[in-house]
Amino acid sequence: MTTSAADARFMARALQLARRGLYTTDPNPRVGCVIVKDGKIIGEGWHVRAGEPHAEILALNQAGSHAHSAGVYLTLEPCCHHGRTPPCTQALIKAGVKRVVAAMRDPNPQVAGKGFKELEQQGITVAAGLMEAEAAALNPGFIQRMQHGRPYVRIKLAASLDGRTAMANGESKWITGDAARADVQKWRARSSAILTGVSTVLADDPSLTVRDMDTGRQPLRLVVDSTLRMPPTARMLRGKGRTLVVTASQDAARADSLKRAGAEVLVLSAAQQGIDLAALMRHLTLLEVNELLVEAGATLCGAMLKANLVDELVLYYAPHVMGGAERGMFALPPLARMADRASFEITDVRAVGQDWRMLMRVPR
Repeated sequence: MTTSAADARFMARALQLARRGLYTTDPNPRVGCVIVKDGKIIGEGWHVRAGEPHAEILALNQAGSHAHSAGVYLTLEPCCHHGRTPPCTQALIKAGVKRVVAAMRDPNPQVAGKGFKELEQQGITVAAGLMEAEAAALNPGFIQRMQHGRPYVRIKLAASLDGRTAMANGESKWITGDAARADVQKWRARSSAILTGVSTVLADDPSLTVRDMDTGRQPLRLVVDSTLRMPPTARMLRGKGRTLVVTASQDAARADSLKRAGAEVLVLSAAQQGIDLAALMRHLTLLEVNELLVEAGATLCGAMLKANLVDELVLYYAPHVMGGAERGMFALPPLARMADRASFEITDVRAVGQDWRMLMRVPR
């Protein structure tokens, strides 16, 4: 791949455009496109939401007939199959572009290099791999769902400096300040679904909705509830959006009561200690869940970590201590050796209002 400083500048702009779809494109990937001729940008576009035109189409529409013999900068390989919209490769070929620079290959098996090949067969020069890491960082869930058959899983926790997430009696409002709670809304907004446990529902009765942001959608709400203790009066069964209760119970009466209240009920086989979480992740892939945000107590968070299903932690630390008797972050069995510890890679630390936010990834 041969690229120039100008190529990098135009790709950076395409990445900037792609980020505009961070909260709206789900379940599609976030993609940006820039069309350039004689060193000047003549068309721009980004994918806004599923079912609407892709970034390439919007940029081509803006460029019009000037797109002939132009160069195209894309954050993702153009699609070559009929989905909710026609293939973008055909639109690029019809427009007569002469060169396509893409940040990365599409991990979707329906594309996966076929889009590049189709362009090359029509005499269009293709270069791939420019700013690939930056492009991949925009779509961790889409990539993981396509390559590994499960969502990208983040656990969000708010804790005191001594790692406590609630008082011994369950009280947890509020550990962190207003700015941190507002920041959480951004993580919710970019997620396909939010997962919690029935114990959290019984203790806090959360709505688990995106607030104060206009995204045009609400993430799917998921409740792990092995024995169907979820009350039909729960707040998350009211208002917009879907709520899916995941259970191992065969109690038809309780399930029907939840369904009448607006819930969907999914029965999965029980694992040794509750719901088979790996099976749940596979089911979420069928629902096109890209990014899953876990907002739950120590039991479910510990179970997800133990099952090796966690990719990232979003931890908010408040500047106070709560004491040793209060609830911790993860319910895990005691370790016999230091070598058995779960390890993470810190990727970002910053102040959010009066609190600190730390992002950590699980090394793979």
